[in-house]
Amino acid sequence: MESVWHSPLTGRALTADTPHSLRGEGGERWPVVEGIPYLRSGRKDLVALSLDRLDAGDGDGALVALLSDQDDWWRGPATDEGELRELVARRGELTLREAMALLRFGPVADYFAYRWVDPTFLAGLALLEAHWQAPATAFELAGGIGHYARELGGRGVACVSADIVFAKCWLARNWVAPDAQYVVFDAKDHWPAGERRFDLVQCHDAFYFLPDQERVAARLRDAVAPGGVLAVSHVHNAGYRNGTKGPARPGHEWATIFPDARVFDEEDLLRSLMEACAPIPTDWTDDPEIEAFSLVEGADTPARPVEGGLALPPTDAKLRPNPLLGDGAGHDAVSWPSQRYREEYGRGCFWAIADDSLGVSVARDPVRLRRLVDLPERW
Repeated sequence: MESVWHSPLTGRALTADTPHSLRGEGGERWPVVEGIPYLRSGRKDLVALSLDRLDAGDGDGALVALLSDQDDWWRGPATDEGELRELVARRGELTLREAMALLRFGPVADYFAYRWVDPTFLAGLALLEAHWQAPATAFELAGGIGHYARELGGRGVACVSADIVFAKCWLARNWVAPDAQYVVFDAKDHWPAGERRFDLVQCHDAFYFLPDQERVAARLRDAVAPGGVLAVSHVHNAGYRNGTKGPARPGHEWATIFPDARVFDEEDLLRSLMEACAPIPTDWTDDPEIEAFSLVEGADTPARPVEGGLALPPTDAKLRPNPLLGDGAGHDAVSWPSQRYREEYGRGCFWAIADDSLGVSVARDPVRLRRLVDLPERW
């Protein structure tokens, strides 16, 4: 895939002035560490420090510097330089969970470690599978540590995954989806892909907290190639009776941002995965029973049954027992990583439910139920 990156400040193409940096027309320079361009504005001192270390031949020092960065709304503990140096020195032997512990990701580490079995991720896979058009290329905004890049890459899709946090892209490259391209930037700036267009453009479980959502939606739309699909999963419904776990909007506001979208109740997407059937579209609404919506634009055929494909592991995957499950069935047998995790995801974890409490006929296939899962080798 073409990999010409564009300046977050001017939108103009950048050129490689060294193997470890990119330069713009006005003399601006940006670091490239382990193949990941760091194009985040508002981090002038960090950019300068990273470039100084790279220019001096200290690639590990530059890596440690960038791994210390977080998003502006992070409220967790600060990183420790000694732990980061340990992480860099031992990255070939550590597990993903050990790496996230050294990064001090806290509850975010639980979210990433168990995302392969959480209902929000599974609903996103069902959304993509129901509107699958065999994309050759994909772009993901707020791609995190590469969960979707891994699933798509395993089906031959060339992926570009972008995030505002360098450490997440670095984890993705080293532990989760090494074949994807990664880039760090802030969605409020010029986007680094320039005029490139993609068969699939996506943003999963992240759009609801992005600022200037109308503008971001337009930029996502602009990145879709002719005949391509835009997919956005898990945007919160302000009318949900139990309250949402993040920023939410009423239905009419979402309808203003995505007026041409095909919309789904996230729970119905989960039902379609469990029952191998087609999800049923709904309308933007304030229905108190709907916690979150997912949507697509550009799909030219009705939603298809979620029978396999992207929604299930590849046939050659080495499956392992779901790491949250004990010997029995039901919520009492689950080793939840935290009460906070259980409160947010427990109700939708079909593999932990022995009865029909969500109103669906739960399949008994252990793979579809995620009693067996396809985890990264060094999970």
